[in-house]
Amino acid sequence: MEICKISNLYNLNETIAKEIFNGCEYPWEVLPKIKEFIITLGESLSTEEYNKIGENIWIAKSAKIAPTAYIAGPAIIGKETEVRHCAFIRGNAIVGNNCVVGNSTELKNVILFNNVQVPHYNYVGDSVLGYKSHMGAGSITSNVKSDKKLVVVKNGENKIETGLKKFGCMIGDMVEVGCGSVLNPGSVIGNNSNIYPLSSVRGVVPSNSIYKKQGEIAIKHD
Repeated sequence: MEICKISNLYNLNETIAKEIFNGCEYPWEVLPKIKEFIITLGESLSTEEYNKIGENIWIAKSAKIAPTAYIAGPAIIGKETEVRHCAFIRGNAIVGNNCVVGNSTELKNVILFNNVQVPHYNYVGDSVLGYKSHMGAGSITSNVKSDKKLVVVKNGENKIETGLKKFGCMIGDMVEVGCGSVLNPGSVIGNNSNIYPLSSVRGVVPSNSIYKKQGEIAIKHD
């Protein structure tokens, strides 16, 4: 499925984690690698630009971290990023430059490209969020199937076995997710697409489209 390939979803120049994608075809292949990658990358970061806090936590000196935020390692918080009141970063998180991690937002085993906003009551787990993607208030990634089986990415009759039990959503660059939406396990949202508020998204959403509801997707026109 071409739409699901890394090259069609992400501008890799907009993440400090560019090298983790080397040798991968699909973005979910990096999920098991995030922990060790952070530790290796963190040790190479400039001490003039990043402070190492505790065990395997690197925070850019220009980042703004609320005193009530909780950050567990391994984690990297990028330049000019804001981590707001009561944010909960559970570890294995790479947060890019100029991002917003907001009030009561929880992150776990994720890569957030630069300029990503998860500003209000979001849960993002086992997911990759592309450049300038934005999740509306209360929208979440659901990362485990209710039957606890391995996640399969589905696009019509096409299927890809991921071999992963935990897999949230691969969100492309410039995606807008409406408030209160649930992105179900194995969802892939193509770049420059919009998800209507209160949506329950399954499967693959094409690039440059508007997801209105299951079975109703409109293509954007300039």
